[in-house]
Amino acid sequence: MTYSNSRRTFLRNSSLALAATSLFPASLLAQSGATLKLGTGAPIAKVPADFIGLSYEAMQLEDPTFFSPANKGLIAEFRHLSPRGVLRLGGNTSEFGWWKATPSAQPPDRTHRAAVMGEPPPTTIFAITPEAVRNLEGFLRATGWTCIYGLNLGFAVEAADVAEAVFVSQTLGPRLQYFQLGNEVDIFNRHLRDPKTWGVDQYLKEWVPLALAVQKAVPGAKFGMPDVASDVSWLPKIADRWPSLPEKPNVTTLSHHYYWGGPPKSPNASIERLMKPAPAVVSKAALAREAAQKMGLPYRMTEGNTVYQGGKPGLSDVYAAALWGADYLFELMSLGYSGVNLHGGSGHAQAVSVGGSLPGEQLMKDPNVPHPKPFYTPIANEGTLAGSGVDGKLNDKYLLEPAGYGMKFASRFAGTTLLPIDFNPGQVNAVAYAARRADNKVIVAILNKDATQDLTLTAPAAEILETLTGSALDQPETHLTPGGKSIKTSKAADGQTITIPAHTAVMLQLR
Repeated sequence: MTYSNSRRTFLRNSSLALAATSLFPASLLAQSGATLKLGTGAPIAKVPADFIGLSYEAMQLEDPTFFSPANKGLIAEFRHLSPRGVLRLGGNTSEFGWWKATPSAQPPDRTHRAAVMGEPPPTTIFAITPEAVRNLEGFLRATGWTCIYGLNLGFAVEAADVAEAVFVSQTLGPRLQYFQLGNEVDIFNRHLRDPKTWGVDQYLKEWVPLALAVQKAVPGAKFGMPDVASDVSWLPKIADRWPSLPEKPNVTTLSHHYYWGGPPKSPNASIERLMKPAPAVVSKAALAREAAQKMGLPYRMTEGNTVYQGGKPGLSDVYAAALWGADYLFELMSLGYSGVNLHGGSGHAQAVSVGGSLPGEQLMKDPNVPHPKPFYTPIANEGTLAGSGVDGKLNDKYLLEPAGYGMKFASRFAGTTLLPIDFNPGQVNAVAYAARRADNKVIVAILNKDATQDLTLTAPAAEILETLTGSALDQPETHLTPGGKSIKTSKAADGQTITIPAHTAVMLQLR
């Protein structure tokens, strides 16, 4: 059945069925001006089975019913994205929560200077309760996902962090992947630390003792770090200093964030630019890889999306975001990342995280028109009508948004081995990736990101597993359909000719 999203028709059907065939020939696709063939050399990378991930604000835990085994609609959407994945809880609000261990516990007194644009207001504070963590465990068990759990570094109180970590570890058990201490620590100097003294050395001076205290109370505790916003040079700097530390916490992952552009009002945040390669992705990956190799660790992109500060209407919430999301995930797979967490969640937590409101709403003619909040969220749960039941009655609270469709399309590569590929699309703006599955069958993703030009290729006999389509790059309508009824094919002497329409992606499996 077709899996689709249209805010005009509000259709949502069941997930996709897999198909199966056989092996990848040496020369895969070819035509004059557009060629694709298997490259030579060793495989590029092994993609973890839980590569797919979502990132939510820690403030989402303020509502214990959100991540709960009773929230069937959200559980279904997580499972539609991937049967295995990683939920990351952090974001800007992770520095503003407090552990309310008992109903009678009182919030701490906190003061700090006014935040710059894009940071939570100075008055922000919220409670995380044992009920929320117990419900989180049931949610993770129902989805089959694990969790990266953020602890407070910005307003760190060792006893509170340790108490929270102990309860979280005991409750989540094997579903806890690791703890994250601090969010976007490279920009703490904006409002949480003295800009004259804050840097990598001061960060390690604070982070290491706190992590060791948690580790002492939670034997076997694991940590990810440093979770920087944009300055990925922190990673190799930390790697250089790491050998000199007298006692080292059990760090298992290096992490950083990546937002393609912003702020929402920037004229450079356009669909035309979104469809082009982003050199920053490669340069940041090089820094992350350098540090990871020194420390012998994997590296993960733990928060990011299209346009920061909640996304941009007409870019983050339209079909272009689906093609961007799929291509971005494939690119990070090829660059050796262990996983990706695209940011999203509910409107309230997201608005607080960026200052109290979503800046993108100021760009709308009428912000009261139903729209995803935030604009870039992979799964919407407010501001958008979701589902279409019998006789048109709404039957579902949650809706997969364009960025989520891109993730769903890329999720077929989870657990595969990426293969080298030579691809020349000629004058068409297109990219391609190939991977061998565990059953030894090879799949190929071809993304035609061109707004107007079709891409015609001559290929050996192949089955089209699914097609990602939309009415236009700037429209919200998005469809993920099994098979390739919309794809023109014809027999050729050495296989078949395939024409991939403009702004369309296909997943092939070769016979």
